Amino acid sequence: MKNASDSAGEISPETRPAGTSEIDGGGGGGPTIKINVSHGSSHHEVHLPAQSTFGDVKKLLLHKTGLDPEEQRLFFRGIEKEDKEHLHLEGVKDKSKLLLLEGTASKERKLEETRKQNEMSKASEAIAIVRAEVDKLSNRVTALEVAINAGNKASEKEFLELTELLMSQLLKLDGIKAEGEVKLQRKAEVHRVQNIVDTLDSMKSRNSNPFSNSGNAVTITTQWETFDSGPESSNAPSTTSSSTRVTEDWERFD
Repeated sequence: MKNASDSAGEISPETRPAGTSEIDGGGGGGPTIKINVSHGSSHHEVHLPAQSTFGDVKKLLLHKTGLDPEEQRLFFRGIEKEDKEHLHLEGVKDKSKLLLLEGTASKERKLEETRKQNEMSKASEAIAIVRAEVDKLSNRVTALEVAINAGNKASEKEFLELTELLMSQLLKLDGIKAEGEVKLQRKAEVHRVQNIVDTLDSMKSRNSNPFSNSGNAVTITTQWETFDSGPESSNAPSTTSSSTRVTEDWERFD
């Protein structure tokens, strides 16, 4: 049963101002008090039993500031308080003011998050630049394919130039460090370039043998598993003409 002093000191949920926090008697007993907490340019108001601890205050402030309790430093009358210290024993009363500072660990965490965000932003921009260049090369490959399908013959130099330019874009993508969503963007662009190179290889075969049917067409082998080495596959079957069989080993960018 509550005594008169307890009932008089409590603040009912109906009369508590909006935006304030309350903790039930888990932190201690006594009447509920209101504490004003200053955090930079922000001011927070919490309600909790008078015999609660400073650790209890930090738990309430977590929802208001986004700072975990271990990232908070609470000061009362210029002195930092420990989590286990009780409010009423340290002189904290109704409408008392506390100062909240952000701990070093929190600042370091935010700096690290900002650094990663900046890195991912730069990575995304770099991928966008590569994507624009690949768009141009893809248009050239499409135009070349239309010409070959129309019966025209393209020069070997044109195939070589397009292949080298596409490989250059793959190298750029390989040098981009990315995580999360940006990494998925990078992977998608790598696969796109690989597909364009495969198409270019097939076109080169048809260009070299315009009258061959599907049964007698030259074999094109494009392997991406060893991109960094780029040697000719030692397991590829021999052919009569090296110019009619293209074997390129590349590393898969996964």
